[in-house]
Amino acid sequence: MSLFDIIVLAIGLAMDCLAVSVSTGISCKEMNIANAAKMPVSFGLFQGLMPLVGFFVTISFAEFIDSVSHWIALAILSFIGIKMIWEDIRENETSQSDCSHFSWGTVLLLSVATSIDALSTGVIFVPIPDQILFAVIIIGITSFLFSILGLFLGQKIGKSAVLRFGIIGGVILIGIGIKIVIEHYV
Repeated sequence: MSLFDIIVLAIGLAMDCLAVSVSTGISCKEMNIANAAKMPVSFGLFQGLMPLVGFFVTISFAEFIDSVSHWIALAILSFIGIKMIWEDIRENETSQSDCSHFSWGTVLLLSVATSIDALSTGVIFVPIPDQILFAVIIIGITSFLFSILGLFLGQKIGKSAVLRFGIIGGVILIGIGIKIVIEHYV
């Protein structure tokens, strides 16, 4: 597998991180540095480590994970999306978002949901074990950078408009979960 192939794989895996980060950045009106760092670090670690975990599991276990991973991702993303919608509906129109979806628990759930597909990519490296560590690093860094970009874009979009972005962000998360299920069957 060439460097180009690994970079393309890393970008493909990081797209969900980008989308989730944009929707989270949109729905959080005031983000501090600690909150802004949680998501990229967590996404980078999970996206990078999941192929390594997939590399070490047996092919049959990877096939089992692949058979249910899309439903797990849909459940997690839908849960968090519904929670964001609910919080936005409850929130007073004049108050700022409290960014409660930046709790470590929520960030870790989002990290798992967006990285489950990366688990099965570890199987790709079974015939070429000398490339797995390099790929893990590239995938982790790419997901980290895409998450930072997504948060930045989300913040810019969220601050420039007066829409209910908690609802929009929640719908986007649910949409990503549905997209993952559809892609699994297409």
